Amino acid sequence: MPGFTVAIVGRPNVGKSTFFNRLMEERKAIVHDTSGVTRDRQYGMADWNGKSFNVIDTGGFVPGSEEVFEKAIRKQVVIAVDEANAILFMVDAATGVTDLDDAMADILRRGKKPVFVVVNKVDNNERMLEATEFYSLGFDKTFFVSSMTGSGTGELLDALTDLIPEGPANVEEKILPRFAIIGQPNVGKSSLLNALIGQERTIVSEIAGTTRDTIDTHYNLFQKEFMLIDTAGIRRKSKVEEDLEFYSVIRAIKAIDEADVCLLLIDSQKGMTAQDLGIYSLAARKGKGIVLLVNKWDLVDKQTNTSRDFERELKNRLAPFNDVPILFISAKEKTRIFKVIETALEVYQNRQKKISTSQLNEIILKAIEAYHPPVVRGHPVKIKYITQLPTNVPSFAFFCNFPDDIKQPYKNYLENQLRQHFNFKGVPVRLFFRKK
Repeated sequence: MPGFTVAIVGRPNVGKSTFFNRLMEERKAIVHDTSGVTRDRQYGMADWNGKSFNVIDTGGFVPGSEEVFEKAIRKQVVIAVDEANAILFMVDAATGVTDLDDAMADILRRGKKPVFVVVNKVDNNERMLEATEFYSLGFDKTFFVSSMTGSGTGELLDALTDLIPEGPANVEEKILPRFAIIGQPNVGKSSLLNALIGQERTIVSEIAGTTRDTIDTHYNLFQKEFMLIDTAGIRRKSKVEEDLEFYSVIRAIKAIDEADVCLLLIDSQKGMTAQDLGIYSLAARKGKGIVLLVNKWDLVDKQTNTSRDFERELKNRLAPFNDVPILFISAKEKTRIFKVIETALEVYQNRQKKISTSQLNEIILKAIEAYHPPVVRGHPVKIKYITQLPTNVPSFAFFCNFPDDIKQPYKNYLENQLRQHFNFKGVPVRLFFRKK
């Protein structure tokens, strides 16, 4: 990751997320006319003039408000300003200087970081004339832009990248494992992320649907390094009422696509619901590694075999693919949360596993000898040869004389043999039968 970081700050609804998306060259942050859509710090990486830098999009800053989200957003904005090397202070030419702008300017003047005043929505000559009032905020660097059309952003980025020292020639970026924290709304996904990294990276509240964007966090502690993705809660389409939540669910599904391992959280009080099964099946169909986390375990009344019985019941619900690690955790109490990291890394290694053709044939052909495929129309089915395919998901090709006649029970037997001998715990395995 490049070392220079820029934070976009300002009051609600001045166009911070639209500008962030323009820098990212994709619709990474949700944009909507409703104020207060962006709640968590959203990170991305931008390039200009051959220089790369991190960009943080923040929620709208409202000083002195007691509203639950506005208080939490305020804390997030302060953290973003602390993390940044330079600040883009965004204001709105259509409404002029407001009390909230003055309050934000007061805070930024006290800091020692370079501040660029970005006057947004300057899309005609009349607006350009009105926008000159923002010089009264007292900052040296003031730029007039339009986030929607992109006008004026080149001059701003030229001035911004002048602050970035010339780095070494492109160093190849290390490819890190990506773990997505997924589940229904309000099962504790953001609490788990905050517990793992030991800081308030995302806003946590009792209100379902608090997280709206997918939030990427680089984890590099205790000799372990990977990307953690906190996602919005996924629920049934019939339950999704707001447009905003619809976008959030799309982002969460996209995060599953980009992840190597999905950490699926379920609520210990509710058990495995139909919706949890739906999310589990989605991750399995996409070929992702899965670790099942039963959260809020501290709230369960426990007897001698409570966890064993709970696990047995879960595995019955998850069949046929139930070879997944199940951990009983409490994100709030930080119980077994580091076991989550170890298990996720183990599942990641299982997903990357490559088995030599000679080893495969030596072991699996013996298992086939011990239990032959059923005879079809008087002809014995003979599997001659097995090889692993070069795919992201562990996939194996079985070459035989009647590939279409091998039924599901025998396919399950072969998959179980692969799991038993080569440890693919937490990873879907795909079998293909081809004509020899």
